Amino acid sequence: MHETLMPLTLTAQIKQAARDLGFDVVGISRLSTQKHEAPSRGQHTSPDSLLTRLTEWLQRGFHATMAWMARDPQRRTDPALVLPGCRSILSLGMNYYTDERADERQGNGRIARYAWGRDYHDILGDRLGRLAARLSTLAPGHNHRAYVDTGPVMEKAWAQQAGLGWIGKHSNLVSAEFGSWLLLGEILTTVELEPDEAGTDLCGSCTLCIQACPTGAITEPYVVDAGRCISYLTIELRGSEPVLSEELRRGIGNRIFGCDDCLDICPYNHQAMPTNEPGFQPSSLTTAPNLTELADMDEQTFMATFSQSPIKRAKYSGFRRNLSWASANNPAPPPTSPR
Repeated sequence: MHETLMPLTLTAQIKQAARDLGFDVVGISRLSTQKHEAPSRGQHTSPDSLLTRLTEWLQRGFHATMAWMARDPQRRTDPALVLPGCRSILSLGMNYYTDERADERQGNGRIARYAWGRDYHDILGDRLGRLAARLSTLAPGHNHRAYVDTGPVMEKAWAQQAGLGWIGKHSNLVSAEFGSWLLLGEILTTVELEPDEAGTDLCGSCTLCIQACPTGAITEPYVVDAGRCISYLTIELRGSEPVLSEELRRGIGNRIFGCDDCLDICPYNHQAMPTNEPGFQPSSLTTAPNLTELADMDEQTFMATFSQSPIKRAKYSGFRRNLSWASANNPAPPPTSPR
């Protein structure tokens, strides 16, 4: 007698589709139908709680020059104001860890690991688009909106709510399985899907990430002052020669795009597994960026070289500024005299 297989639920079908597209993790959180409805299934994230936290952070000026963070914080914290009728949020992650190590010999800069390969916006964005199309087929008549770091959605908070991990004391998502090396995207949808259990904070008493920050940007557990964060200073801060204290400039060290120090130190990375995604594989240019050679690039060469890389976000002027800081902190070795 043959066993009858039960058909997959809509939630199970969309999760399977996400895995088939190459996402390493997928989870679901659900919005309450009532504004002040009691949390369920371990919920500790809600639009109200997010608005409170964001407002406090903004009032302390920790968004630095990122004025867009302060525009309409209520919309940023409530997905239903981004997608009317939003009922569920699909949070998805891809592992970007590779076994390679950065070559930081004298005269080389350091680039954050997520920017070693192709632009993750393109890699995740393409797959999110295909997953949203699949959801439209499975649930016709509903609306969806996909984002990879590009929309007014607090993706790390909803990823924690969806069970992908927890927000560590460095304010980044940590996964018990993938450590600190997940890139995130999300799909807001008017479809009501089955929610997952929220992630549990496993940081405990550990403060390694706070101690590791070269510029003291983690002012207290779970709170980052962007104005002191090397990722902000080398990517989001505009201007070829902004006023920067000697302390901050020295703290930047040889970093020319982003910083991994608070991620590298996390104990949950000791079992990190290399990604299978070809697009995240590095090149010698990104693992051993020579400061002198990069400084010789003109703007056209810079744009051509980094056209498919997150590094283009720093813009040519910002990247040259970063090279200048790194070169001052880490001068190239003197040429070897011929015998």
